Amino acid sequence: MDVERIYREESGRILATLIRLLGSFDLAEEVMQEAFAIAIEQWPKQGPPDNPRAWLVSTAHHKAVDLLRRRTRFDSKRDELQRLAEVEQHFSEAEESMLRQDEVGDDRLRLIFTCCHPALSLEAQVALTLRTLCGLSTEEIAHAFLVPLATMAQRLVRAKQKIRDAGIPYQVPARPDLKERLEAVMLVVYLVFNEGYSASSGDAVIRRELCAEAIRLARLICEMLPAESDARALLALMLLHDSRKVARVDGDGDAVLLEDQNRSLWNQNEIREGLTLLDSALRGGAAGAYALQAAIAAHHARASRPQDTDWKQIAALYEALLRVQPSPVVELNHAAAVAMAEGPGAGLRLLDALERKAELCDY
Repeated sequence: MDVERIYREESGRILATLIRLLGSFDLAEEVMQEAFAIAIEQWPKQGPPDNPRAWLVSTAHHKAVDLLRRRTRFDSKRDELQRLAEVEQHFSEAEESMLRQDEVGDDRLRLIFTCCHPALSLEAQVALTLRTLCGLSTEEIAHAFLVPLATMAQRLVRAKQKIRDAGIPYQVPARPDLKERLEAVMLVVYLVFNEGYSASSGDAVIRRELCAEAIRLARLICEMLPAESDARALLALMLLHDSRKVARVDGDGDAVLLEDQNRSLWNQNEIREGLTLLDSALRGGAAGAYALQAAIAAHHARASRPQDTDWKQIAALYEALLRVQPSPVVELNHAAAVAMAEGPGAGLRLLDALERKAELCDY
């Protein structure tokens, strides 16, 4: 079995479960790495387990207990033994059902809400959750935020320190508290999808497991908070983009530009669902960034040929998006849409103004 593939696809869920069981993401990260190291050594010799994810969680848990025992000192032995008993009790209660059912996945969404704690800044919430629970590297997160790697590394360290020093608990928030964390949670899901859709590292243009996981999480959010039109708009946006995934890569694994894609390969089921969700979100009053982006994607999805694309409407939607969510990347996309709608000269004039934007130097 390809341990590297299991790590890429499952490490986020495994880490989320371990954080819930152990109460510390530092300890959870440490023992998860040890569990994967054991898997690399044992699985080629003994064969892979029937349930690799449950095996890794169980192995990591036992490593955590051993590690806590080794760290126990005489003057704090009573407290540490009580902590060990709690860890073993929590795990024994969860282990049987976890091995019997595939419950691990929902831990990730619950802990995304947990890490998106109001005591942290929105940027810190998103960055920390992407790093610890969604399996993105610090480099990938820095790319998503358009900041240097060293800057993002410092932010992550400070966020972890604040959680530890403030004693912020890892617990599922009550339903009334979910909504105030929704903005950060949706941004996390959106950035996970973006990283999967246009991977910033590795050999693959698309990391489909990240796209699929982001869509799964968005569906859960819609189920948890059915009145939230922004959540439906986010799911619509991702489905409309995901519908093109097969056509976005050629036989050699290289990216295919939108205008060159074979549109007969687009997933019509995802397009229909995305359009329905977008209509529902707009009727619910959503006119935010996700709805505007979904409306742009919808214009592409409705065009059976590249020349049928309504670029004037797309340019107008980008203008509206700039008012709601101004950013250099949106400005760049707006310039491209204007070039398609009004001609290259109009687009280039907008592009000239962007040359001074430091955030786009390496974009």
